[in-house]
Amino acid sequence: MRKTVWLFPALLLLAVTSLAQSKEIIALRKSREQSTRNIIDEFTAFLSLPNLASDTAGQQRNAAFIMEMMRKRGVAHVQLLHGKTTGTPPAVYGDVMVPGASTTLIFYAHYDGQPVNPAQWAAGLSPFTPKLYSGAIDNGGFNIPFLTDGVYQNDWRVYARGASDDKAGVAAILNAYGLIVKSGLRPAVNVKFFFEGEEEAGSPHLGDILENNKDLLQSDCWIICDGPVHQSGKKQIVFGVRGDTHLDLTIYASKRPLHSGHYGNWAPNPAMMMAKLLSSMKDDNGRVTIKGFYDDVTALTASEKKALQEVPAADEQMKAELGIIATEMPGVSLSEAINLPTLNINGFQSGNVGKMASNQIPTFATAVIDLRLVLGNEWKRQQQKVIDHIKAQGYYVTDKEPIEEERKQYPRIIKVIRDDAGLNAQRTPMDLPIAQKVIGAVKTTSNDQVVLQPTLGGSLPLFLFEKILQAKTITVPIANHDNNQHAENENIRLKNLFEGIETMGAIMLMK
Repeated sequence: MRKTVWLFPALLLLAVTSLAQSKEIIALRKSREQSTRNIIDEFTAFLSLPNLASDTAGQQRNAAFIMEMMRKRGVAHVQLLHGKTTGTPPAVYGDVMVPGASTTLIFYAHYDGQPVNPAQWAAGLSPFTPKLYSGAIDNGGFNIPFLTDGVYQNDWRVYARGASDDKAGVAAILNAYGLIVKSGLRPAVNVKFFFEGEEEAGSPHLGDILENNKDLLQSDCWIICDGPVHQSGKKQIVFGVRGDTHLDLTIYASKRPLHSGHYGNWAPNPAMMMAKLLSSMKDDNGRVTIKGFYDDVTALTASEKKALQEVPAADEQMKAELGIIATEMPGVSLSEAINLPTLNINGFQSGNVGKMASNQIPTFATAVIDLRLVLGNEWKRQQQKVIDHIKAQGYYVTDKEPIEEERKQYPRIIKVIRDDAGLNAQRTPMDLPIAQKVIGAVKTTSNDQVVLQPTLGGSLPLFLFEKILQAKTITVPIANHDNNQHAENENIRLKNLFEGIETMGAIMLMK
């Protein structure tokens, strides 16, 4: 009797699972399980290739590897797409045109990665030597060998630069198509593949590549595979991204360092000046105090506000994970916060600390400000708002080292270097027919809630697709939220990679 009671819910769950997921997804999953060893072997070989956008030879090797991945799967018209500048990382393109298909989707991921400092990685890890761990390192995970039988566990993780951002996206997209073919299925849409080589460098040549290939890159929608799933572990679909731009600030004081005893209380201290300047930009509730900072924000639509209300609360979970008990904007949830423009201090430096500290008044202080933008903000205009605020605090603003005449004329001098390759935000309406089809397709892969987000916290150059190609974009992230992207110990949880393959496959198969 007790055994029957235990089995019934399990059988019911199995039945619900079977009903929720289409026979195509079940076939795709079975094919993936049979191909796991090959998928992991190819993925780790890919991760072994250094992928800094500034490393031309390295990026050529990455592009060649992707082209071979595509050809091996029967993708047609495999080629490199270039902009106007020679010697820059190309985009890798290929396509599969399906007879009778009336919809064309372009699947995007990028193959370059952030700069890396190997010394910051955990003992036993090297950025371009992929390692398999039984779980997250900071949660007791330990190194295990890659397997020969292909029976990999969902909670295992692969550690390497680009493992989640964004070679996992490349692998998920191409394996999805390859497994569709292997399963005896075929996509219901025309599929185009576009893999960028310098997204982490700000996509400085993407606009040229899009301009040079307008006809080739026509589509009904771009599917962007980048970023993490929701913090709850639930799959999410995101309809926009923040923009991004930076300002480098340097405040100058005395031409040489001064003894803090002999000159303290007399000589201006640039570190204190920078601290006061930065603190003048935000109030105690995290709101930016710069004039007009929020004025041009495009308000969320009714459907976007509704979606935001349905996003699972992740605040308490993330507080516990991060070891904090308070947030910068009290009463504002994480989901709400990423739909607002931000002003962040990326770094602040002046003088020396720790064992190298000395009793001196430093000659300068420098800081980098990161501005995240939402729809309505324009990156150059947002930069100017900050500069106008700095001037209002009594600073003379220059873009060069101050000369003697300037030092004699102005008591407060700051050098401001503008980022000249900023990104604007982009947002696609949730109620578009193509958006509804993508939502429906992703839902066929999961029995859980699929989270719909108006905006992703990070930044991608998606406004360029809309500006140059008049194309809409929908972001379908797959990486685990704790993947350490852009930092040491970057990783991908295997469940996320495997489920990402299914997700990409479901979109290719959507009717």
